[in-house]
Amino acid sequence: MPGEIDLPIPDPGSLTRGRFTYFPVVPGRLEFAIEVRTAILRDRPEVIALELPATLQPAWMRAVARLPEVSVIFYPDENSGDDQAVYVPIEPSDPFTEAVRTGLEIGAEIVFADPDAGLRPHLKDAYPDPYAVRHIGLPRYVEAYRVYPQPRSQELARHAAGIAWKLQGAKPFAKVLVVISLNLLDPVLDAMEEPQAQPLARTHREGIELLNPHPESLAEILLEYPALQWRYESFRGLMTDANLIDRRHAQLSVFRAAEKEYEANTGERVAHWQRRLLARYTRNLALAASDLSAGIFDLTVAARAIADDNYAWDVWEAAGRYPPQRTESDLATARISGEEVWIDTRRLRLRRRLPNTKQKLRPYGLKPRKKEKFPGEWASQVNGAGICSYPPEDLIVEDYGRYLKQKGKSILSEERVRVEPFTTSILDGIDLRETIRKWYEKRIYVRQFQKIHGEVGSVVVIFDEDRDNRYSYMTTWLGENQNESDMAFYSTFPFDNLVGPGIGRGEYGGFLMSLPARRMYDVWQDPDYEFAESKSERLLMAALDYSIHRHVVYVAAKPPRTIFRSIAARLGRTIMYIPIGQLSPVSLKKIRVVHVLDGYDKREIAKDYIR
Repeated sequence: MPGEIDLPIPDPGSLTRGRFTYFPVVPGRLEFAIEVRTAILRDRPEVIALELPATLQPAWMRAVARLPEVSVIFYPDENSGDDQAVYVPIEPSDPFTEAVRTGLEIGAEIVFADPDAGLRPHLKDAYPDPYAVRHIGLPRYVEAYRVYPQPRSQELARHAAGIAWKLQGAKPFAKVLVVISLNLLDPVLDAMEEPQAQPLARTHREGIELLNPHPESLAEILLEYPALQWRYESFRGLMTDANLIDRRHAQLSVFRAAEKEYEANTGERVAHWQRRLLARYTRNLALAASDLSAGIFDLTVAARAIADDNYAWDVWEAAGRYPPQRTESDLATARISGEEVWIDTRRLRLRRRLPNTKQKLRPYGLKPRKKEKFPGEWASQVNGAGICSYPPEDLIVEDYGRYLKQKGKSILSEERVRVEPFTTSILDGIDLRETIRKWYEKRIYVRQFQKIHGEVGSVVVIFDEDRDNRYSYMTTWLGENQNESDMAFYSTFPFDNLVGPGIGRGEYGGFLMSLPARRMYDVWQDPDYEFAESKSERLLMAALDYSIHRHVVYVAAKPPRTIFRSIAARLGRTIMYIPIGQLSPVSLKKIRVVHVLDGYDKREIAKDYIR
């Protein structure tokens, strides 16, 4: 009709409704803090409304003013029958906290829109991993979540109506950005469609305190681990280097920092194959929890499983490091455990084994390890006339070599198992796993082991392929009896680390063992192996060459190049590859140390210096 104004039809899928723009977030997660800050700096709203209790606003604003130092809001839990309290950590990477900080930067009015009207309804807070936002974008993340709306209840409707009443009373005609939890978005949108009455809400809450959490407590009480939050704090000022707040880059940084501490504390290094296993294991732990990236607990679990408790402790310390936090503060400093803040916490016990510098009580008659009378005394007794091994270590290595031969045969045997339904014979036994897996068929499955022809002749163990040329000592020595293998190995230079007169300590990079004894030429000078591109390949070629049996066991972080399969086939040999990650790290540490004696006469005194 003439004189009428055509108003635009509102888009029900849009998050901008009139003067209100709704910004759904996952509480406590870094990716949403980044998106909130970007949106506020871009749109410059006049009012920022937050789904936070109005009674906590003074304490929350004071905690925000203390950032980057983390604070905890503490108040008694009136809904609990016993003497319990509520702890609310104020974290830099929380989107609500970031909305307050950025809003204050642009001069916006801050409104806490939750009127605190009684007990907050329980809402399902199982969100897809927010790390997906970096790859699919915020709109697609929100859209995918809203496809499956949360179930409604009368308590949820009343809670959403209270927030809607607060929003409807916000500064008239002003542009309002509403930062709200994703699981509460749709109930509030529906409540905003009609005017709301003022709810019966408290105007003041007694017993609210602000605490300064101890730096050692942060790893337990923060949603995002402290090292990641510090990277975010460094990023938010410039908003340039996106790698700072990428979770995978942060995880790699934690592992690298922990490696340095681990080497300084224990003298041991994390191998490259362990790094690959750490990446794979943390990924699997995250996927098991329906996440895309691992948290501090999973990082620590993986470190303990792949290395040991010492490295796990260093990973926990590195991930829990947050430099701005201090014990001295204008607030009371308190140690707060994760169990006080969160429900369903997980426990992990670490047993560190570090050298004790204090003098220990010793049984009577036990002599201390001998020391040099003057610097250079032991080095002066090295004449270089000949070298030999330390027999007790030889026994340990030989035993482990026999174990690897058995393990190689068992792996090959498992690969050649044939499983079939039971007909007339149970063959080598019932296969319970296959029977249970196909229980719906109502049939029993049996297995048959195919006979393996041939024995294992040589064993190669590669701890480090030595791309950095760290292992400069390469030698070949022959077995001294029929039960002792010929051995070729590369290691660190043993006489750079003397533990006694003419007694050097080294660390294997890799070794080869072959029986019968006294047949091996100097592997490192043999021109037949010039084809090898690395020390590990030279050892493998020699193993194939000297093995008198069909099978050769090769233990390493990764399998040999495919050309070695062809070389082995031409020699009538088979390479049994065992990933080193399948072996016990404790056992590997025991056999990785090698002591080289400068002459047979040193064997008589070696026991006094080698522990």
